Amino acid sequence: MKNTQKLTTIGMLCTVAYLAAAFVRIPLVLFLKYEPKDIIIAIGGFLFGPPASFVIALVVSFVQMLTISGTGPLGFLMNVLSSCSFACSAAFIYRKKRSFPGMAAGLLGGCLAMAVTMMLWNYLVAPLYMGMPREDIAALLLPAFLPFNLIKGGLNAAITMLLYKPVFLPLQRRHLTE
Repeated sequence: MKNTQKLTTIGMLCTVAYLAAAFVRIPLVLFLKYEPKDIIIAIGGFLFGPPASFVIALVVSFVQMLTISGTGPLGFLMNVLSSCSFACSAAFIYRKKRSFPGMAAGLLGGCLAMAVTMMLWNYLVAPLYMGMPREDIAALLLPAFLPFNLIKGGLNAAITMLLYKPVFLPLQRRHLTE
């Protein structure tokens, strides 16, 4: 695949992921909102590998920070960590076994990686941008942050499984995938 086509397709995925984050925000647990951008980021990783997931997550999180996020650089960091732990993990596992079971294993692995990663990083960083004592954040880890990340990861995994083939096939016919 030509580099220009790949770059253009990744740019398109960045745009769609940003739009998903900007216009689809569903409150789930307390103050935490679900946004489906990680679905697009994971699809980008399935199409082009984990580095593509990383680039898409970085670009989308940066644009979010500049436009719709009120959490600044710390929110940017948390968005990148969350998206990458899900999408890059899923894409890495899928790259090893490009099949439906490989995709399912990758998405399950991504869901678990995100939940574990975000437990740690919420404990470390959330007090700084939420203005709450670390003890209060620690008290929210199991009843709020963990369920949120498991629900978010589960939704992302299920929707990615439903959307990947309908997205992949037209792009493949137009020679826009690897």
